[in-house]
Amino acid sequence: MIGGIFPVYNKEIFNASRFPSEPAAATCTGFNLRVFRWTQVMIFAIEEVNRSLLLLPNVTVGYMILNSCSSPSTALKAALAMAGGVGRTQPPACTPAVSALIAESGSSQSIAVAGTLGPFQVPVVSYFSTCACLSDRAKFPSFFRTIPSDYFQAKALAALVKHFNWHWIGAVQSDDDYGRNGVSAFIQEAKKLGVCVAFVGTVLRTYSMDKILKVVDMIKMSSVKVVLGFAPEGDMYPLMLEIVKQNITGIQWLASEAWITAAVPSTPEMYPSFGGALGFVMHKRAIPKLKSFLTDINPYASPEAAFVKEFWEDVIGCTPNINGVTEEYEPTKKLCTGKETLKDSDHVFFDVTQLRASYNVYNAVYAVAHALHQLLFCQAALNQTFKQCKKVSEISPKLVTENLKKVNFQNMFGDDIFFDANGNPPPSYDLINWQMSEGKVQHVTVGHFLSAKGDYKLRVNEKDIIWKTEQTVPKSVCSTLCPVGTRKAQIKGKPVCCFDCIPCAEGTIANKTGEVECTPCPEEYWSNSLKNACIPKTMEYLSYQEPMGIALTFVSLMGTALSMATMLIFILYRDTPVIKASNTELSCFLLFSLFLCFLCPLTFIGKPTMWTCMLRHTAFGVTFAFCMSCVLGRTIVVVAAFKAIFPGNSTAVKFGHAQQRIIVGSCTLVQILLCAAWLNISPPFPDRVFKYSNTKIVLECNTGSQPAFCAVLGYIGLLAITCLVLAFLARKLPDNFNEAKFITFSMLIFCAVWIAFIPAYVSSPGKFTVAVEIFAILSSAFGLLISIFAPKCYIILIKPEKNTKKYMMRKI
Repeated sequence: MIGGIFPVYNKEIFNASRFPSEPAAATCTGFNLRVFRWTQVMIFAIEEVNRSLLLLPNVTVGYMILNSCSSPSTALKAALAMAGGVGRTQPPACTPAVSALIAESGSSQSIAVAGTLGPFQVPVVSYFSTCACLSDRAKFPSFFRTIPSDYFQAKALAALVKHFNWHWIGAVQSDDDYGRNGVSAFIQEAKKLGVCVAFVGTVLRTYSMDKILKVVDMIKMSSVKVVLGFAPEGDMYPLMLEIVKQNITGIQWLASEAWITAAVPSTPEMYPSFGGALGFVMHKRAIPKLKSFLTDINPYASPEAAFVKEFWEDVIGCTPNINGVTEEYEPTKKLCTGKETLKDSDHVFFDVTQLRASYNVYNAVYAVAHALHQLLFCQAALNQTFKQCKKVSEISPKLVTENLKKVNFQNMFGDDIFFDANGNPPPSYDLINWQMSEGKVQHVTVGHFLSAKGDYKLRVNEKDIIWKTEQTVPKSVCSTLCPVGTRKAQIKGKPVCCFDCIPCAEGTIANKTGEVECTPCPEEYWSNSLKNACIPKTMEYLSYQEPMGIALTFVSLMGTALSMATMLIFILYRDTPVIKASNTELSCFLLFSLFLCFLCPLTFIGKPTMWTCMLRHTAFGVTFAFCMSCVLGRTIVVVAAFKAIFPGNSTAVKFGHAQQRIIVGSCTLVQILLCAAWLNISPPFPDRVFKYSNTKIVLECNTGSQPAFCAVLGYIGLLAITCLVLAFLARKLPDNFNEAKFITFSMLIFCAVWIAFIPAYVSSPGKFTVAVEIFAILSSAFGLLISIFAPKCYIILIKPEKNTKKYMMRKI
């Protein structure tokens, strides 16, 4: 025997009792045609099994069906009654009370039944209980079901919410295990996808209207545009009625499988508020010959059949008069004539093309039948050998439970029926959309949610969906998605879906909407003004095209021209007293070195390369060392020349042309050797500097070896200081030819320029560093040129009358 427990009535009326005597039987109200059809599908499936020649041949399966009134306590009473054999007519030794239970629709009822019968290994196969908690094998070792767990439905609903980018939704749960566990599982999955639940309302069919109104107010006051209803149809229906009564529209409803295809709420009256609702349900099937079986139901043919009188009253609209006596006659309903028939009825009860929960009941019966077949015949039902290996009297619930775990068959529709280690079937759902067609609410399939090898895939045909709230996909967000160039900033005390949009900091971008963090640009790039793209930084260096480069080039060339012009004057007037007294050879050497010094800045202008970097520093070092060597030679010659006026002093003879060349050459050679060592150890190289500006890359020449660079500069400074000291010692020579005064003045200018250069060089950023270095080179070169050669050119060109030996020797 297979037992069945169904909530044929959806509400139990509680009667207060002080228990002076045996409590009265439970009183129930709210006859449910949908559930009644489930009972008839169970009977239909058992009769099919009994007619089958392949499944349980020569074995007749009986059944007992009881009503639970949607109450866990009443369901448990029914389960204990069947498990204990209450109401049995056959001898107790014939078979066990029940081999298995097909129960229950509500998760709370199933928890009560399976939790109680589990220790006794009585198998319970549910057709509509989806609570994920029932997968706990430690608590419910003998529980199976033909409907997927809410664990998978929660994944499907969360995937649907994510698919339509609904990040801010509300939820309504039933105050039972089904609703609480279902919403809890959904919230867990939703959080993984960045979805926030603004509120969770709670409903129950036995709640007072005040509690229902609180949930309605919660929905009205919230900014959410999408609400999930995770509750059985009986618990959800009072809330739906109140929402329609208050004309609350503009909400996109998501439904659990418990009510999305239920007939009672699927009415045109509900459509203005709930039209376009989406929800997942099991696959539908049209069971052959079921419609004719349902239309054959007749209270006159089977007066003792349970619930048939109530069914007849709902479908036909009159109370059947059986044997002339009408029990519990209701004055509001007329008596039937007895000629009524269901053959041509178009009632929704007889629409067997949309069977989902009924199909689960059908599969549950066949699963138990296959388990019994394996137990009695020790083989699968597909084999043709029908020799029994066990007697019917040997059947025990524990053995049925063990065989249910092994069940694996393909039904007439090609669907594989089996249970995993937790008693769950393979999960798969259809996505249903409420649509109005021909004045009726239709449940249209618009997508699927399937599992394959541990992976879950959601497929949605968006073009088939009809949105009641808008013509396009409704939006439901707490905060508008942050545009490009901004990032999310969490608002303290609010869910993660509520945030402000903060512009990205300089140097970072957000090139997608809704970015949590701004992405830093690579080192060579910088953010644009919109902070949505990284653009290459500007390459900065002192170029010939910019005004500063042009000015410095002009000054450099002017100095070069003045040096050449002065040298030409000295060559043309080489026989005059002023030129002869100035040491023509050293003067030409000095002018040539100044010529090179003026050309040196040209290597500092333009884009740095490996060759220009090596050239600019070594050329600067060598040319200035050459220049200082010439000045040093002139200083020594001047001092020596005027010391020779004293009798017996041969200093001037010792510093002839050969000695002068040796001084200039040897001093310059030292610098050349220093530069050669520098280039060999660690030469200067072009470098990119990012520290000066966020938006620019400064191209400059890195000195390579800092000690080598300091040695080169230090050597030039040593030569300059030596010249300054010697010239200062000779400052009191005759006024008309005080060469030492001019050298002293030029060296003071030289030293002042390069001492001032140091802080200016350190503090100048980017290309201005190069400009300061060029300015120092040109300033010191002009100081030497003007201080030493301008007085002589003045006498030669402006005052030729002073260019005589007599004038030159006048104060000696």
